[in-house]
Amino acid sequence: MKVLFITSTRIGDAVLSTALLSHLSETYPEAKFTIACGPLAAPLFSATPNVVRVIALQKRRASLHWFGLWQACCGTWWDLVVDLRASAISYFLMTRRRMVWRRDDRAVHRVNSLAELAGLSEAPAPRLSTGAQHRDAADKLLGAARPILALGPTANWPGKQWQAERFVELARRLTAADGILPGARIAILGAASERGDAAPVVAALPADRVIDLVGKLDLLTAAALLERSDMYIGNDSGLMHIAAASGVPTLGLFGPSKEAHYAPWGARTSVVRTALDYDELVGGPGYDHRTTGNLMESLSVDMAADAARRLWAEGT
Repeated sequence: MKVLFITSTRIGDAVLSTALLSHLSETYPEAKFTIACGPLAAPLFSATPNVVRVIALQKRRASLHWFGLWQACCGTWWDLVVDLRASAISYFLMTRRRMVWRRDDRAVHRVNSLAELAGLSEAPAPRLSTGAQHRDAADKLLGAARPILALGPTANWPGKQWQAERFVELARRLTAADGILPGARIAILGAASERGDAAPVVAALPADRVIDLVGKLDLLTAAALLERSDMYIGNDSGLMHIAAASGVPTLGLFGPSKEAHYAPWGARTSVVRTALDYDELVGGPGYDHRTTGNLMESLSVDMAADAARRLWAEGT
């Protein structure tokens, strides 16, 4: 059985799509999957069982990247084409069956929406597969000392990024002698392009307890490292979804994005959002996510610390 699975450009959306991918893999264990996605998300699938090819779609003018995908896939008779981008290409490929997901603006989580596409009454969880090289690298980076508090202090635009000084204060409280992770080392994660935003957090915490991993991990090594951590706290981002898929207790910090659609998904996940709701944050005059500054001001350290303690108590 041959399956073409067309998923997202963004890392977070691609992680969430693994819920459907995992369901299909379990339902059709003999299937061979070809994944088509954006270049940033492509490494997520490099260790996924039964994936025989990953096609990284580099965006081109006039949507020529879709033509390139058609050229790569038109010679195959597919048993199933799953198109989570609602592109026209799935209708120009030879296939016995199509599943096409279209943008869903209801207050429904993306994972539940994908489950509906597959006719499932219960949504499967997103799942990432790592290789031995990723797990070995994570073990070497963390060493034997525990516990580990992992932080994701960056986001893909400034409006969603909680202030660095608040991440620092939150980490200090949670790792203090009377905190939920006393004496924990603090792993700071982020992309190489985000080093400038993460640097104040790295610099302000005790050097002997910080593990600076910003720009130093591929996505699956990050997943393996998060699986070995004790808690992850971060802004709404792809890294947050990787953390949740790894199984680590994950607290997502939300403001100008909708947790109804994009909350971290998993058994031990939670959200704390700003005192101002989404509509209050993005409904102001002149709002433009490209130019608007930080919108996380009304999320206090007290609010985040209380949410972290509640999440921790759920598993103890």
